[in-house]
Amino acid sequence: MTFEAGQYDVAVIGAGHAGIEAGLACARLGLRTLVFTMNLDAVGNMPCNPAIGGTAKGHLVREIDALGGEMAKAADAACIQYRMLNRGKGPAVHSLRAQADRVRYRVYMKHALERQENLFLKQAEITKILTEGGAVCGVETDMEAVYRVRAAIVCSGTYLGGRIIIGEHFRDGGPDGMFAATGLTACLRGLGLDLQRFKTGTPARVNRRSIDFSGLEVQEGEEDVIPFSFETEAPPPNRAVCHLTYTGARTHEVIRANLHRSPIYSGKIEGIGPRYCPSIEDKVVRFSDKPRHQLFIEPMGLDTEEMYIQGFSSSMPEEVQLEMLHSVPGLEHAEVMRPAYAIEYDCVNPLELLPTLETKKVAGLYGAGQFCGSSGYEEAAAQGLVAGINAALKLKGQPPMVLDRADGYIGTLVDDLVTCGTSEPYRMMTSRSEYRLLLRQDNADQRLVPIGVRVGLNPPSRGERVARKYQAVEAEIARLGRVSVGPSEGMQAFLAAHGSTPLKSGAKLIDLIRRPELGYGALAPFDPARPALSHAVREQVEISIKYAGYIERQQKDVEQFRRLESRPLPADIDYGAVPSLRLEARQKLGRIRPLNFGQAGRISGVSPADMTALMIYVEQRGKA
Repeated sequence: MTFEAGQYDVAVIGAGHAGIEAGLACARLGLRTLVFTMNLDAVGNMPCNPAIGGTAKGHLVREIDALGGEMAKAADAACIQYRMLNRGKGPAVHSLRAQADRVRYRVYMKHALERQENLFLKQAEITKILTEGGAVCGVETDMEAVYRVRAAIVCSGTYLGGRIIIGEHFRDGGPDGMFAATGLTACLRGLGLDLQRFKTGTPARVNRRSIDFSGLEVQEGEEDVIPFSFETEAPPPNRAVCHLTYTGARTHEVIRANLHRSPIYSGKIEGIGPRYCPSIEDKVVRFSDKPRHQLFIEPMGLDTEEMYIQGFSSSMPEEVQLEMLHSVPGLEHAEVMRPAYAIEYDCVNPLELLPTLETKKVAGLYGAGQFCGSSGYEEAAAQGLVAGINAALKLKGQPPMVLDRADGYIGTLVDDLVTCGTSEPYRMMTSRSEYRLLLRQDNADQRLVPIGVRVGLNPPSRGERVARKYQAVEAEIARLGRVSVGPSEGMQAFLAAHGSTPLKSGAKLIDLIRRPELGYGALAPFDPARPALSHAVREQVEISIKYAGYIERQQKDVEQFRRLESRPLPADIDYGAVPSLRLEARQKLGRIRPLNFGQAGRISGVSPADMTALMIYVEQRGKA
């Protein structure tokens, strides 16, 4: 028998990385927010590698921070080794990555939820979403407690219909031995949502004492630590090292000899796995020409001996896993503490969602994270923040926050999902963005802090600090354009030492900084009037000068992109009635119902000819 458990504004179903950001956003925007979790000890859990950031993912973390989210602050409080990836390439693809202390991260996030005003954290399984008149009106737990709410955000991660697979052994379950959420899938299908079945996996964990580190490559953290959060004043120190080893011929031989026992190749796994993070058996089959694959041995934290074998994800039987591990240099005597496993789970087809991450079929029902078909902690947190902000804004009667592809990687992530859908777990990459030179991790504060101020997650004082920072950047660039240096003996020697063309006459400092072989910092001895500026300002000065031409070109591309984005499509348009549209275009436009011409043009199967026909139809309809 059901009982009434209380009245709230928003229910967040799940307290992983998506649920945390969604719950905090709603509560910080003044709504009474319930956050449900299957287990209070799993709040902010990292069931895969305890690492934050990485290529493109570091951009997402910086953007979450700029909008007013929590992930970057938690990372700086819990991370134990920092590295900036892709330093040998341009600043567009520089991405921060850090190894985190798994327990400290989880403790930080749970405490953040517990302390947040307007937020109520509860351990319970939600099995039903209640609706009235096509809109959310409540949620119900497996114990038949009914909580009346006006919006619900599903952040179910891999718990929804979760099934653990190790070789021939299958059981219902969530990650790390938790229970699966088994009741909600039927309810979501009953609401008319199109669900998919995906799969992911995680490697074995081994005891540090059983690893022979003597022949392994050491992976140190960087000396000059750059934190994730723009607001972290004291960079956290590196307190751990990682190691690198490789599979070899013997490892691949063991895998090939046991492929018939792999659930992936025996057909026992139904879910579709991630293309960019495959299991080790999948790597060996798909890349059969490669003699070896790299494996990173990474600590799970400072107060544990558990080590994570990154790159060795598997669903092989446990005894095969042991044989595989023991064939790897340094792991010949590895003691497995947790075997690797695959996990299948249910998720929604993201084409069911609007760019606000609200479902099209049920008003007030939102999705975020792996429930929307993505993979990764950072992708989940970004979507949770978007869904939380938009749920709160809608309930407060305010316009939604829709980030476009030129606003940030978060906008690209959401647009890819809701416009193109995904047939496999989606992962963010720098190559997915057309405007990556503008959407760097270092300028996320300039791009998104003002939006965070506008929606109410950032205080106005933060917006003022960011404005002052970029005023300082512009002032320094202008000064460098006025300061000249002559062809002195010291300058000519300096240029020769850097392989740079000597001066024939005086030159502006800004022109010297534009030379690829020179930099703002290196020219400091020839600029005695240089003001004392922060590292962040100096970095922006140099990037702005060196890449000015490319940045200007991309800004013109953005202007063209936004002209199409600013042309809305009528909400009531009948695509079946549009002359000259091909059948595929009619079907896909009718299902996705794009908000504007820009989004329509990005739908797979909508051709340039279809776009022309659509533009003519809308113009004629407007005249009529």
